[in-house]
Amino acid sequence: MMENKAKYQTMNDSAVEVIDLSYYWQVVRRQLKMIIALSIIATLISVLVVLSMTPKYKATTTILIEAEEAKVLSIEEVYGLSGKSSEYFLTQFEILKSREMAKRVVEKLNLVNDPEFNPFHPSVKKGFSLKAFILGEGEPPTEKKILDATIDNFWDVISVSPVRKTQLVKVSVETEDKDLAPIAANAVAQAYIESQLEAKVGVTQQAADWLGDRLGGLKTKLENSERELQDFREKNNLIDVKGVNTLYAKELDQITEKLVDSRNNRLNIEGTYTQLQKIKQLSYENLSSLPVILKNPLIVKLRENETTAELKVSELSKRYGPKHPRMIAAQSDLDAVRESVLTQMKRLASGIKQDYQVAKTQERSLEKALNEVKKKIQSLNRTEFELSEYTREVQANRSLYNAFFKRIRETSETGDLQTANARIVDPAVLPEAPFKPKKKLIVSLVMVVSVMFGIALAFLRDALDATVKNAEDVDRKLGFAMLGLVPMMKREKALPDTPENAMARAFAHNGTHGFKESVRTLRTSLTLASLESPAQVLLFTSSVPAEGKTTTSLNLATAYGQMEKVLLIDADMRRPTVAKQLRLPSGSKGLSNAVANPETLDECIYSLEDMNIDVIPAGFIPPNPLELLSSKNFTNLLETLKGRYQRIIIDSAPMQAVSDALYLSTLADGVVYVIKSDATKDKLIKGGLGRLDDSNARILGVVLNQVDVDKEAKYGGHYGGYYDTYEYKASS
Repeated sequence: MMENKAKYQTMNDSAVEVIDLSYYWQVVRRQLKMIIALSIIATLISVLVVLSMTPKYKATTTILIEAEEAKVLSIEEVYGLSGKSSEYFLTQFEILKSREMAKRVVEKLNLVNDPEFNPFHPSVKKGFSLKAFILGEGEPPTEKKILDATIDNFWDVISVSPVRKTQLVKVSVETEDKDLAPIAANAVAQAYIESQLEAKVGVTQQAADWLGDRLGGLKTKLENSERELQDFREKNNLIDVKGVNTLYAKELDQITEKLVDSRNNRLNIEGTYTQLQKIKQLSYENLSSLPVILKNPLIVKLRENETTAELKVSELSKRYGPKHPRMIAAQSDLDAVRESVLTQMKRLASGIKQDYQVAKTQERSLEKALNEVKKKIQSLNRTEFELSEYTREVQANRSLYNAFFKRIRETSETGDLQTANARIVDPAVLPEAPFKPKKKLIVSLVMVVSVMFGIALAFLRDALDATVKNAEDVDRKLGFAMLGLVPMMKREKALPDTPENAMARAFAHNGTHGFKESVRTLRTSLTLASLESPAQVLLFTSSVPAEGKTTTSLNLATAYGQMEKVLLIDADMRRPTVAKQLRLPSGSKGLSNAVANPETLDECIYSLEDMNIDVIPAGFIPPNPLELLSSKNFTNLLETLKGRYQRIIIDSAPMQAVSDALYLSTLADGVVYVIKSDATKDKLIKGGLGRLDDSNARILGVVLNQVDVDKEAKYGGHYGGYYDTYEYKASS
């Protein structure tokens, strides 16, 4: 049985994954009357509401707000607004929507006398309302209160909508008066244009007054600054600062150039002077080591003479001795030349020292002159800086004075030449039809919304409906196999010649062929379900009482009685109904008697020839039926009956009431679970089936009882047509 449940559970899960449109259609069809009724009621209400609404007319005028103002002279600084920015247009839109514009129109058109906008008008019907209570209608309203209320009401009907990417603005007014709508719309536009002109004239006059006050002070300030500049020039004897500055600059350049030359000369001499200072004795050999002395032209010439004298001495020494007169004369000439060279070298050395001192002195003199020129230039710069401050102040005051003088002339001249920055390009016209309410649209929307709401309500009711109505619900909600369904029958149609409580004999007597066929189908399903493992003992149970399990078990037993020897046992010893439905004698012995006294078993069995079955009623009601059913005598009794009958059907108590059926399921070969259609909650059914499954009972399937096949056929089921076919054949 677990495999069977898993199989059907798998099928159920796979079905959930696929959207079953036919299921949704059945849900809608099932609640179709409710949906139609809801839609009709809502539509009728909307029609009544729409007919009671006062029509309103809408007139629209189009205004062009120019970005550039058409002025004779440019004085944008006075107004402080640029027509090129998006903020400018947003500001104009807000001005158009302002309460001040509504006030201007109310006063111009005298809307205080219009009852549409004046809630205190005598023609307005008085009635208690929260708004009237807040406004204080208990006391006579003041003129200010009347005007404020009228302005607020008219303000609410004005709408301003700019046209995207243009400088056009649409101003609309909604009124109940068809003729008033275009007049009011044009009046709002004209009030805006007039307010702009008034604002500009006022700003121009205010600017002119302010500029006039400021101009006198600026003139005095300019005169004072010019006087201070002249006093500074006279105090410092300034004629042309730029010419003096140029002279000092040239002098600075010349001194700098001479200082550079002097410094280079001193550096050149300083090296030779340093070498000369290192010589301790001014000898011929020491002085000959100085390149400056050796390169002197005079020294070069003297040394050439010295070389000539040395060559002469060398030649004569080869011919004569040292004391030869010619040798002595030549040697004397050589010594004289050398003495002359040494003397000249010493003079050059002395000249180098003097040149170094002169160069050093000259460099110091130039540095001193340079510093003096720098001080003069710095002093002149300070004077020039102070002069520039006085000059800048004079120039600034003169520029400001000239600017103010120019502006005051422009403002005065353009005071009477103001032009509006807006104009009406498309005035409002008389509307032909009301703007609202849109009666057809409202009624259509209400009808559509009500239908959608009805459909949503239908799905909500279906979601909240936890009952099982048909085979699809059995498969979708329970996941168990459905053995068959038993259609609902009217008692007078099923058994016209028998008592009402004898419906249990419907299969054996004049029951409808549809009902009989459903019982035969149930019998066939049970036979097929028990092919592999025959189910001799069948247990019938349900979730709660009054689901029709006893009637179903009796009619199924009758169907089996046509083929087999069948015994029906009423094991519901808490609320037994088999004896009552079969009209057995009161106080008849039954199952409780047979279990208590097994030898009286035959006396407890009643044969019903018209149904071709045997029945064991419940008998007397014991104090504890479960103990009686779980006794060894009942087990032995059931084994005895198995030897006598081919099929035993046990009608047990419901699952939710007691545990009798749970125990009996362990003795039966199969369990059939009866469910009343559109009545029992699926939670109770799942609980009962779960308990049976947990006790390892062999659940053959469920039987859906008392199915309204005509109703299911209307909602797309196939049961009605199926059984109607059998009914037609039977009647023909």
